[in-house]
Amino acid sequence: MIKEGIIVVNKPGGMTSHDVVEFVRKRLKTRRVGHAGTLDPMATGVLLILVGRCTKLFNHFLDFDKEYLATLTLGERTTSGDREGRIIEKKEYTSVTDRKVKGVFDSYLGEITQVPPMVSAIKHRGKRLYALARRGIEVNRRPRPVVIKELRLLEFNLPDIKFYLKCSKGTYVRQLAEDIARDLNCVGYISEIQRQSIGPFNISGALSLSQIDESFLRPYPV
Repeated sequence: MIKEGIIVVNKPGGMTSHDVVEFVRKRLKTRRVGHAGTLDPMATGVLLILVGRCTKLFNHFLDFDKEYLATLTLGERTTSGDREGRIIEKKEYTSVTDRKVKGVFDSYLGEITQVPPMVSAIKHRGKRLYALARRGIEVNRRPRPVVIKELRLLEFNLPDIKFYLKCSKGTYVRQLAEDIARDLNCVGYISEIQRQSIGPFNISGALSLSQIDESFLRPYPV
């Protein structure tokens, strides 16, 4: 039996996207497995796993919008822009109000430009930026246009700001969070992040790793 299709996985925290690919390879007993849309180890949520000939469809998923639930924690900046990095700066945050946060959020709606973080997977002269960052090397990165379609405050409980984000491809949530913190005259990092959807693939239909088997392979297009 040919094994091919898409599995929508709810990635747990602490695993890389490649770890999930390796898990699925063993579970389905096939080597032809890939993923579309990397999630950092800390992140949870929707990860598209491609099996068999569907691995050739990677580019079909690049233009999909993505949705996230995330928490920005104010007061500290880290080397990675998330809670797993080393703290490199601290700043007071008590003057931040929910009204100020909503105002800053509104200012980001529409097309903006982002400078990719050094911990991203973008290549510079054949080397991944995160690999250079691990060696303490920082290089100039060209700003890239992205579109913020929705950005809503969900919970305001300093130092934590929980928000919902719908964005275009290429948006770096950690960088967005750092930029928002800067505009609040503060510093911050992402302490929690869950991807809710990639295009039509939603977390409500995502499987835990323990649920994965061949019966959940979905054809594409669906």
